Amino acid sequence: MRAVIQRASEASVTIGDQVRGRIGLGLVVLLGIEDDDTARDIEWLCGKIARLRVFNDDNGLMNRSLAEVGGGVLVISQFTLHASTKKGNRPSFTRAARPEIAVPLYGQFIATLESELGQAVQAGEFGADMKVALINDGPVTLTIDTKNRE
Repeated sequence: MRAVIQRASEASVTIGDQVRGRIGLGLVVLLGIEDDDTARDIEWLCGKIARLRVFNDDNGLMNRSLAEVGGGVLVISQFTLHASTKKGNRPSFTRAARPEIAVPLYGQFIATLESELGQAVQAGEFGADMKVALINDGPVTLTIDTKNRE
């Protein structure tokens, strides 16, 4: 499981003409799921995201978590995070989980993150053509891969 996490001052996801999710201050999580991802990957990653200290304290240091700043989360499924460009110029997505595996894991990820945070999480729709808008605050962008635990 791979996540790109961006600290945002605001963000939204639109599907068609309808805004499906919106947050103010918080984190945008772009989530890629592989075939061999499990509940253990979800638990570890959700715990890491919930406890990330990437928001500024009174001294301007990244020392506060989502809970400490009252921030929200917007989760977007993104199979392209597992793209391989090793051969040629057209990306291959063979490492990305097929929908029958990814959809349940995506739902479980959202439910687990909501439980970790004690609040509802905004989300896109798996497999939909989505327009994601955000103002990256900082900019702060982190990449976390559960296979590398970094």
